[in-house]
Amino acid sequence: MPKDIAVVVGSLRKGSLNRLTAQALAKLAPESLRLEIVEIGQLPLYDQDLDEDPPQSWIAFRERIRRADGVLFVTPEYNRSVPSALKNAIDVGSRPYGHSAWSGKPAAIVSVSPGALGAFGANHHLRQSLVFLDMPVLQQPEAYLGGAGGFFDEGGELKNEGTKAFLTTFINAYAAWVEKVLTA
Repeated sequence: MPKDIAVVVGSLRKGSLNRLTAQALAKLAPESLRLEIVEIGQLPLYDQDLDEDPPQSWIAFRERIRRADGVLFVTPEYNRSVPSALKNAIDVGSRPYGHSAWSGKPAAIVSVSPGALGAFGANHHLRQSLVFLDMPVLQQPEAYLGGAGGFFDEGGELKNEGTKAFLTTFINAYAAWVEKVLTA
């Protein structure tokens, strides 16, 4: 049975380069993984006052993350960090304190940008949070995808063969990482 991988996309735009990359990864994934994008745009801002009677969207999100065998983050960079929607999703999933839905989930990060740096800052800020959340993160290969504006055709399909080869290597490495973490 394939491992259930929750894919959290940091960009909320339907046609974002990050969403297209997440969709491409789902198509390239080996049979041992089943990737599903978990939406985060509907989550109200985290407010500890709501922990005793959380919004239904928080409950559903936390349950979905708990059900997942692993989590793949695909994110742009906003102001050298992660987008606020992604940070909010991390906070919602990590609370109430001591009941994090993220704990122990094998994770990986792909950062995507039309710029040259490939969202390097967001990738590393996210890694800092994942350490605290007790998520073992795939170290290699690192995935900073710069120049992403030229990766896709008009229909949103991956047209860049070099990127396709890299993403295939990456998702296969992540599949091996998931297996290693879950059987350790």
